[in-house]
Order: sequence, then structure tokens, then C-alpha cells
Amino acid sequence: MEAPSEALFLAQVVLLLLIGRLMGEAMQRIGQPAVMGQLIAGILLGPSVFGAIWPEAQRAIFAGGPQQKAMLDGISQLGVLLLLLLTGMETDLKLVKQARRAAISVSAAGIVVPFACGFALGELLPAAMLPDPERRIITALFLGTALSIASVNIVAVVVREMGFMRRNVGMTLVASAIIDDTVGWVIVAITLGMAVRGEVDALALGQSVLGTAIFLAVSFTLGRRLVFSAIRWTNDTFVSAVPVVTAILVVMGAMALTTYLIGVYTALGAFVAGILVGESPILTRHIDEQLRGLVVALFMPIFFALAGLHADLTILRDATVLFLTVGLILIASIGKFAGAFLGGALGGMSARESLALGCGMNARGSVQVIVASIGLSMGALSEDLFTMIVAMAVVTTTAMPPSLRWALLRLPLHSHERVRLEREAFEATGFVTNIERLLVAADESANGKLAWHLSDRLARLRGIPMTVLHLGRRESAHGSEAAPAAPGAPEREARARRLDVALHVESLAPEAAVLQEARKGYDLLVIGIQQTMAAHGGFHEQIARMAAGFEGPLAVAVARGAHVPQPPAGRLNILAPVRGNKVSRRGAEVALALASVGANAVTALYVMGTVGLGAAQRRLRRPTSSRRHEETILKDIVELAERYDTPIRTALRVDLAPEEAILRQARLGRYDLIVMGVSRPAGETLYFGKIAAAVLEASQHSLLFVSS
Repeated sequence: MEAPSEALFLAQVVLLLLIGRLMGEAMQRIGQPAVMGQLIAGILLGPSVFGAIWPEAQRAIFAGGPQQKAMLDGISQLGVLLLLLLTGMETDLKLVKQARRAAISVSAAGIVVPFACGFALGELLPAAMLPDPERRIITALFLGTALSIASVNIVAVVVREMGFMRRNVGMTLVASAIIDDTVGWVIVAITLGMAVRGEVDALALGQSVLGTAIFLAVSFTLGRRLVFSAIRWTNDTFVSAVPVVTAILVVMGAMALTTYLIGVYTALGAFVAGILVGESPILTRHIDEQLRGLVVALFMPIFFALAGLHADLTILRDATVLFLTVGLILIASIGKFAGAFLGGALGGMSARESLALGCGMNARGSVQVIVASIGLSMGALSEDLFTMIVAMAVVTTTAMPPSLRWALLRLPLHSHERVRLEREAFEATGFVTNIERLLVAADESANGKLAWHLSDRLARLRGIPMTVLHLGRRESAHGSEAAPAAPGAPEREARARRLDVALHVESLAPEAAVLQEARKGYDLLVIGIQQTMAAHGGFHEQIARMAAGFEGPLAVAVARGAHVPQPPAGRLNILAPVRGNKVSRRGAEVALALASVGANAVTALYVMGTVGLGAAQRRLRRPTSSRRHEETILKDIVELAERYDTPIRTALRVDLAPEEAILRQARLGRYDLIVMGVSRPAGETLYFGKIAAAVLEASQHSLLFVSS
């Protein structure tokens, strides 16, 4: 037996990567998904083209011995798992929930109709087309599955490209494809369990179904928390490069092995692992791009090119095979279109929307190639059937983008869709809506309890993971360090609420503790410590040192009045000064977010953003155009309040200096919290400007300064 060659293996990988990348680029430039180019690259390098033109060279490169092929197959098998991991990470269960009625009916009808057609075709195929005529039912099940699943990746790419991802029909399309994928991999896992046993055993089938159900139930309950905890612990503990990517790969491998041990295929475990990883609140865009880059640049082109390499289109010279292939394509297209159209109609979609659903769900692409590759490797499909499925995937996927674009362009934008799209556009650009992780540095003082309480409201609003850094290190009256304080009320409340909250009691100096924790990646730091004001005015130097260790947005809480003995337990009456700049608008957004958790009230107070003007000068600065500007600013804040579904009052003060206007309004309105959006100039001292400094010194009401 000829020994495997590392040089030949490297040449194969280079060829597959190069041609796959070039063909993928070419396909994208003509409006087709890159995966089709990678699949065509394999067809070009295989017996269909390269082998037909120069058979000796093609065999010399790609027709090595079993050990040589095993090297590429190893990458291919790992590529399958990574592709399914990536598909799972792109699976948005919230999207499925939003469009569940139509999506479930579209997916159900879109699976049942083509599955029945594919199964019937498998039962009617000539025995010569089957790898094992005695296991015809296994082949029929594979054909039914291959015809019934839509490729969520390709559907999502086209829908996103057309700008329909958040439209009703776009959400239904993607959600239906997600359900298709999930149900499809369950079917594949059960079918493969039957294929391994070599027969349809009712007891074994029941065990596979039960094992799959238990696996899914445990994964989406206990498994979800375990995956979240593993990713967070890795992110927070390791200092080496890209540790979270390694953790994700380990999670994928562990879940894939679990499904293998319960008697179903590893693909289901990898797919479910991807769903759980994609829902992790610690999965930042940077980590997602690192993993995606690895899969898209290396494993994806190799896997799909290898799939194309195994497809021998020269078999289509046989009229019978060609006829069966055309029939397979027609059955797949008509069955999927009819099922999706029927499901859309049953789900309450219009005829035009159902037409778009039928066009979009007809994309097979990557999923069918993966299913066919698994079936081929397990002996459930013959080489001819594999080639027919690959041809069907190429034709249906190539036809889908132009037909879906045509159908989507005919859809009008309804008023309720416009309202929802505007809300989602705000969430994409908002300040609070883009906070993914929150760090609270607080001690047991009234300021610390207020900081924890307000941060907890923000965290509960959007389910944001929050780390409370309990600063237990204090100085005694003689200047010596006291022992770390015991966990206080914030820890007890957090544990009682059972939220995803990490609590730390550190013996480090506060600034060192914040610097150490901030390296783990946070979007907002909220500080609440006893020493807030310096003797000469302004913020205490300890707060400045803590803030210096955090480069992102910062908030400082100061408890005054009724909040000194205890943090607010009920309704908040919030005053949010605005001046027409971005930082004050973000402060108002934080105020509205705090108010949206419970029956709280917010007043937006417009103040002139200039200090030191006399009364006569201020009167001169109030022409009609200026008043329109002020009203425009307040109108923007009112619209912001509508996004948070929070009632708001507005007030206008331009006849006083800004700090005087804020303090007077706070007294007259009996507010208990002032939320100010401020800017933080560079420098060692923490200074938010003259207005913030004056309010900090004179206010009798609690304060939250938000520096964004």
C-alpha cells in the first residue's frame, strides 16, 4: 500500500482553497452565494471536468489510496461539525418566536409535502440506483430529508442583501428555515441511527427518538446555563489569546460526542451547540468574527469543494439518470414551493407574501450537500444518488436568489411593519440597547447601594449580564486597612433573583480591582463608593483612579435625600436635563430605561448649554428659530420615550443658568433622581464640566452622571 504523502495532501488543500475562493468570489459578483462557487470548484476539479480533460493528472492529485483520502476526509468531517456550529450560531430563536405562527405552518407544510415526495421517489427508484436494495427505506428517508430542508444560510444571505431581514416575510422566511434545519437534523440523526443498525427496529427507533428528545430538553435548560457559564468563565479567567474560541470548540465537541453516545449522529450535537453559543450574552462580535473567519476561510471551501469532487456529472450522459435527476429537481422544487405557499396561506400571509415564501424556501445549498455527504459516507446513498442530490442543490440554490428578489420587490411595506422597523432601527443605534455586559463597582455605602440598584434595573430591562464588584476593602479611622467586608445586600438580592450575575468580593484596592476586572470586556461601568466628593469640590480622586482604568462609558451614582438610608424601593421620579447634544440625549435614554422598569416618571428639562450669560443676554437668545430648535430637541426626547413605552413630561428653562435651572426644577418637582448625560475630557482628574460640578455640589437629590 502506498504511504500517504504530506506534500500531496498540502497540494490538495491549496488547490481546493484557491479554486474554491476564486469560484466563490465569481459567484458572489453575479449575485449567487459563495457556497455555490465552492461546490462548483469541486465539480471542476473532479471527474466531471478536470478528470474528463486530463484524467491522469486528476487521478494523480485526488485519487490516492485510502490513507491519503482519509487525511482530506478528516478535515471534511470536522468541517461538517464546524459548519453546523456556525449555522446554529446564526439561528435566532427570538426571530422564531416573533414569527412563530406563520413560520411553524410554513415549515410544517414545507417539510411534510417535499418529504413525502422524496420518500415516495425513494420507494420507486430502480434497485440499481440503491446502495443496498434491502435498506431501501433508509435511502428513501434520506431523499425525503434532503428534499425537505431549506438552507438557512443561503436564505438569510439573500433576505439580508435585499434589506428584508426585519420585514414580516423576511422574518418568516428565516424562521421557517431555522425550524426546517432543526427538525431536519433531528430526522437525520434518527435516520442515521437506523442506518447504523442496518434495519428498522421499532425499539431502537423509539430509543433514538427518546434520546434525542431528552438531549434537546436538557440542552435548552441546564445545558444553556452550563454553556453560558463556561464561556463567561473562560473569557474572565484566561489571559492567553482567543480562549473563548477554544471553549466554543470544546463545547461543540462535547455535545457532538453526547449525541453520538445516545445513538444519533454527531451533527445534531454540533448544531445545538451552535444555537446555545449564539445565545450566550458574552459572545461578542469580535469573538464571533474570529471563529467565523476560521470556518469560512478554511473548512467551508474545503468541505464543499470535496463534496463537488465526489460528484461525477458524467453519469448524466445516461438518459435514465438524466431523466431521474430532472425529475428529482422538479419534485424538490414543486414540493417545497407548494408546501411553503400552502403554509404561508394557512399562517395568515397574503398571496404575494406566500409567493415569496415559496420562492425563498426552495434553496437547498449547503444543508443538502451536508446531508448527502453524510448519507454517502454511511452507505445510505450511492454515488449516483449523491451526484443527483448535488445537482439538485446547485440548480435550486442558483434559481432561488433571482426568484426571491423578484418576489420581494413586489411586496408593499405595511404601516405596522414601518413602525416596528423604526423601533428596531432605534435599538440598533441606541445607547442602552447596545450594552451587552455591565460592571458595577460598589461598596456598602448608600452610594454603592444606589449604584447597584440602578444597574440592576438596567440589567433586568434587557437581560444584561451584570458583574457586581463588591469593594470590601476600606480604611479605618487611623488609616489602616480593615478586613474585607462580608457580602452585603446586593449579593443576597442577586442570589435570590437567580439572575446571570457574577459577584466578586476582592481585597484589592478599588482602582486595581476595577482595572483587573475591566480587562474582561464590559460596555458600561457604574461606580458607587462612599467617598464621592473631594474636599475642594468635584469628584474624589479615588473615583478618578477607578474611572481611569476603564476606557468605555462610565456612570457615577451619588445618593442624596431619601436614598441615603436605603436605595429606592418603589417609584422613581426622574429629572433628565437635555441640552441638544449626544451625551445629554444618552443620559435621557438611561433615565427612560430606568423608568421603563416599573411605574416611574420622567421629566425632560431643556436647559441652555451656556454658562455665565446675564439675564438680558439670555432674553436676547430666545428668537422664534431658537424656540423651534428647543422644541425639536424635546420632541426627539418624547419620541425616545415612546420607544421605551414610558410616559414623559417636558419642561423648558432658558431664563436661568443651566445649573440653576436644574436645581430649581428638582426642588419644585420633588424629584428623587437627576440623570445627567455628561462628557469626560481626557486627563487624570475626573471632571464632567462646570454644570455637572455645580449640580454635584448643591443638589439635595440623588444623582447619576452618565459619561458616554
